[in-house]
Amino acid sequence: MMTTPVIARRWTNWGGNQQAHATDILTPGTVDEVAAQVKEASGSGRRIKVVGSGHSFTAIAVANDQRLFLHRLAGLVSIDGSLVTVQAGMPLHVLNALLAEHGLAMPNLGDIDQQTVAGAISTGTHGTGAEHATLASCVEAVKLVTGSGDVLAVGKDDPIFPAARLGLGALGILVEVTLRCVEAFTLLADERPMPLAEVLAGLDQWIPANDHVEFYWYPYTDRAQLKINNKVPAHDKPLSRFRGWMDDEFLSNTVFGAVCRLGKVAPGTVPTISAVAARALTARTYTERSDRVFCTPRRVHFTEMEYEVPRAALPEVISALPRIIEGLPFKVQFPVEVRFTGPDDVWLSHGYGRESAYVAVHQFTGVEYEPYFRAVEAVCQPLGGRPHWGKLHYRSADDLRPAYEKFDDFVAVRDRLDPARVFTNEYLDRVLG
Repeated sequence: MMTTPVIARRWTNWGGNQQAHATDILTPGTVDEVAAQVKEASGSGRRIKVVGSGHSFTAIAVANDQRLFLHRLAGLVSIDGSLVTVQAGMPLHVLNALLAEHGLAMPNLGDIDQQTVAGAISTGTHGTGAEHATLASCVEAVKLVTGSGDVLAVGKDDPIFPAARLGLGALGILVEVTLRCVEAFTLLADERPMPLAEVLAGLDQWIPANDHVEFYWYPYTDRAQLKINNKVPAHDKPLSRFRGWMDDEFLSNTVFGAVCRLGKVAPGTVPTISAVAARALTARTYTERSDRVFCTPRRVHFTEMEYEVPRAALPEVISALPRIIEGLPFKVQFPVEVRFTGPDDVWLSHGYGRESAYVAVHQFTGVEYEPYFRAVEAVCQPLGGRPHWGKLHYRSADDLRPAYEKFDDFVAVRDRLDPARVFTNEYLDRVLG
């Protein structure tokens, strides 16, 4: 089912922490319309910012002049073997269903499928797995409208391809994306509660031996939940409909939402609730279509920061978290999520050139978060950490440049494709200069 955004001048993101009031709303239905609107903006000194599903927690999609929606550019363009070209406004959940109809799948996904294809690749959305990187690493070609209103096709042989695959919305408006997909596959999901120390001790063995490994640590406890997903030939262990509803809807959304609301008004209950929740976790093993394992419904809204660090630095980050959380003037209700990816060659990918661990910290929407997030950032940054572009962080161009070998190369491409900064906003000014 295609989701039509709320077309209004006032806009709030999914997490509720970013708001904007646009002067004009643009809803082009063709690439030519996009190009014409950009040319008009460029000629009059105005700015355009594309907004997808609003799942970024940073201000990357904040538009105070012209806000452009791509929901009318969300169709299938072509399928050529494993290469699938779609219009950039297509949401991931629509893409996943479309691919399944044609016996295909994305090789890896994050845990939310509501983002648009353009938004997902442009901010560095990723899943977990040592043989995988960001979704941008699956891109084979893009078509974008530059700051002058020209329509530019960028393929693998183009020198700017490593920039265009993950462009932060700073290089142009993506209108088409070609993705390298794989044959549809089934995953065997193995999820089990364990002591955190056992999870950490086993990572060096589990990460190379399995397709996808991640874990969640429950604050105020020594408990974690380990999740391992592997490709299997048969869908022979389906989860019962009742167990799926109980775990993924009732417990993870309905009950967890009620618990978060309780913790918001009675913070003293949070450590006890976290301990009970960690002990109440039960193991489950099941098979399912890949995207249905990777992606789960997220109906409890939150704010989030996620940092990538070199994999070898993960123990230092994890060991600092209990001290940080215990010292906060408020309680942390969400578990800490940890995922792993391999290196890629996308210039502004968090995983550029190295084996990565990602540490994601969350807070319930409307609950204080900045001291928590800043303290985690203070641990990650000196370790060479790179913040997720769509998740909250407090970095700027001056301290991001040393973290990215190709930072200045990316800025040079930006200068070429959008010299008048038609697509900029305050966030891009801060992180790119």
